[in-house]
Amino acid sequence: MVRIEQASTKGDILLQLLRRGQATAQELADVLQVTPQAIRRHLKDLEQEGLIQHVAQGGSMGRPQHRYTLSRQGRAQFPNRYGEFAVDLLATLHQTLGREQLGKILAHQWQSKAMAYREALGQGDLASRIERLVQLRRSEGYMAESQVTPKGFVVTEHTCAIAAVAETFPGVCDHELELFATALPDCTVERTHWIVDGEHQCGYLVRPRS
Repeated sequence: MVRIEQASTKGDILLQLLRRGQATAQELADVLQVTPQAIRRHLKDLEQEGLIQHVAQGGSMGRPQHRYTLSRQGRAQFPNRYGEFAVDLLATLHQTLGREQLGKILAHQWQSKAMAYREALGQGDLASRIERLVQLRRSEGYMAESQVTPKGFVVTEHTCAIAAVAETFPGVCDHELELFATALPDCTVERTHWIVDGEHQCGYLVRPRS
């Protein structure tokens, strides 16, 4: 099994696939500055270990081109602070208290967290607050980053610290969206990508209110 924390080409490949969603051997070779032959050997090993998978697409000269993506097992290589215990706990609460009461508990918990976020972000300019938001998310186990686009700030999370919970209780993702909106009250927040929908990352577009 590949240890992500180790400095290795295989680890770099997995990280690139996490960030990019998918890539060819040549694209990985270019960005990692490793020969395509060496990259293909690593890709073969990673696929045999069940950490990546590929799909064949039409390439030049009629030859198929392989595009590689992380498998579920590959994603599990990255940090995740939550797991089966949280899912089991929520399932028990759901059975004991019912859906409505569980929803109220979750809403209260997320609202408290959102207010803590707002206090932590402070009153500075939006760029500074976005950077503090990214740091908060990283401290909680998300592989988060931000960038400025013509449409606004985009916050991207390549891993989800509550992935196991979200797969079973996808409604918690609505609370995540509300959390961002409450923490940035002078902005609109829109989800652009969603891991639960099968995409390779979660993304949020943050824009100042006009």
